[in-house]
Amino acid sequence: MLLRQGIDAIVLEQRDEAYVRARVRAGVLEQTTVDVLDQLGLADRLYAEALRHDGFYLRFDRSTHKLDFHADTGRNAWVYGQAEVVADLIDDLKKRDRPVVFEAADVSVDGYLTGRPEVAYTDGEGRRRVIEADFVAGCDGFHGVCRATVADRIATAERSYPFAWLGILAHSTPVTAEGMYTAHPDGLAVHSMRGPHITRQYLQVPADTDLDAWSDERIWAELRRRSAADDWPELETGEVFEKSLAPLRSLVSEPMRVGSLFLLGDAAHIVPPTGAKGLNLAVSDACVFSHAVGGFYATGRKDLLDAYSDTALDRVWQAQAFSWNLTSMLHRFDDDGFDWPLRRARLQRLVDCDDDRRAIGHVYLGLPFPTAWRYE
Repeated sequence: MLLRQGIDAIVLEQRDEAYVRARVRAGVLEQTTVDVLDQLGLADRLYAEALRHDGFYLRFDRSTHKLDFHADTGRNAWVYGQAEVVADLIDDLKKRDRPVVFEAADVSVDGYLTGRPEVAYTDGEGRRRVIEADFVAGCDGFHGVCRATVADRIATAERSYPFAWLGILAHSTPVTAEGMYTAHPDGLAVHSMRGPHITRQYLQVPADTDLDAWSDERIWAELRRRSAADDWPELETGEVFEKSLAPLRSLVSEPMRVGSLFLLGDAAHIVPPTGAKGLNLAVSDACVFSHAVGGFYATGRKDLLDAYSDTALDRVWQAQAFSWNLTSMLHRFDDDGFDWPLRRARLQRLVDCDDDRRAIGHVYLGLPFPTAWRYE
């Protein structure tokens, strides 16, 4: 986004290129994110290889329902792994003779309150280097250097959940043509895909779960039990080649800017994986940031930079509200007699009420970004 506006930018990456290209992360892109990649000329491979979804399936009480959001909005969700998006970005930067600096170690950020920040790092050959800049975009996640640098200057609102997602990657055929959430009195099961023969599936488990206590057989048995249906074939099993355990939490830090240092993506906010908003929020932040920086270099205006945090946070909180709505509807929170009947009633509304379905689909497929990527 910056280079296309004639703005010089350098990307530092801690890991080596092979690791980054193989790193499996989120896989569902909002239509809004795909539109931005299209505008940047980076969507050709996506259009050729991605799976295009109209919505997702919802299963409860042994019955399966398709929520067709495309019929309501004319838009889609796209299954295209984060590693593929990153690979396309890396390749594009190489073509523009601005390759990513890989294996950047011991990164530090100084001078961000002076208006002339410096980013120091050790390169892959052990040499210490310093970059003088006008602005620093902290896109390095919750545990990254940038957030830690300004931790005492930001306030964080956080909500933890009493459960985690036990996830697997497996060689098996997806249970449905699109992703599916299965709500069960004993907890959520999620069935998504990374292609026609690889599935990503999750189980809601207690937050203190020991991953070693879950054999492949136990995982498949519980996935099958929670996703059993009277109107669909039984879930296919297969070789599990990756397991993970992800605690769920919601987090928002304000402000998202301190001096010349701007926080983007997970460095500023985290959403539960329910609804797949994390990657898409990072792209939204990038649009707001590049728009503001573009305005500064084009005309000298600073108002867009000053408004960065407030502008980005409007969409962040909308995504948090959406994620909380889905998370509280699909997960088991309590053992009392109200938990499942109340969740079932909310789920039934999505099936029976067009307005409720449209409201969910509108956000799931992607709210408009606060600004276009290009400076107008």
